[in-house]
Amino acid sequence: MKKLPLVALALLLAACAAAPLHTTKAGLVEYAGAQKTIFETGKAEQTVSIATMTACPGASGVGAVAGLDGEITVYQGRPYITKIRGDNFKVLEGQDQGAVFAVWTCQSKWREETIPSDVKGYVELQDYVKARAAAAGIDIGKPFAFQLSGTPAELKWHVNLDLSEGRPITSEIYAKSKANFVLKNQAVDIVGFYSENHPGVFISALAPAIKKDSQQKNAIHIHLVTKDGSAAGHIDNLTLAPGMTLRLPQP
Repeated sequence: MKKLPLVALALLLAACAAAPLHTTKAGLVEYAGAQKTIFETGKAEQTVSIATMTACPGASGVGAVAGLDGEITVYQGRPYITKIRGDNFKVLEGQDQGAVFAVWTCQSKWREETIPSDVKGYVELQDYVKARAAAAGIDIGKPFAFQLSGTPAELKWHVNLDLSEGRPITSEIYAKSKANFVLKNQAVDIVGFYSENHPGVFISALAPAIKKDSQQKNAIHIHLVTKDGSAAGHIDNLTLAPGMTLRLPQP
């Protein structure tokens, strides 16, 4: 049996390390890993590479960087990796990162409509996306992607920051391992995913915008990218403004 040259062996090992452990296709999306696995294992290990998430033209996706070291947002095939460095965040590009869990789509055709001015909050947006998707003939029993564009009045968002200090990651540690920010009246694109059947996978079972004692369940995972690319991350709550646009998948 021939021995591989050291360079070839290194390349082979790197390729294996970058490959996804397992991905699942469901509805109009593909996903890997699960948020709940972090709490089950106490670890936030990589399950998929950004290269996999961006393998198709026009891809969009969201995810958490392995090790809880940031957020991943893919918009129009371009990855934005946001990490906390020092007292602020830094937006990086490139594909040499991986996600502990992520969801993405290769959808490239979208139908647009203006969001009514009475749709303002997180729950109202979630309900509106569901209703408009159903009206458009999308199977809302399966996960699908959506996008928003415009200038919200306010976005409350965060970037994951590992504060585990080497301890097993619990839901309490995970909830605290975030750096929080606020954007007001700034033009953004929002990448979103809807599913009522994937809580604890790529949809958080709990969302800050939804009261724990309410009957409403979280069904969306949304990230922002500012138009100038200077900020990107996970949206916890929002207040929309008139004139914003919703994009839904078009066959």
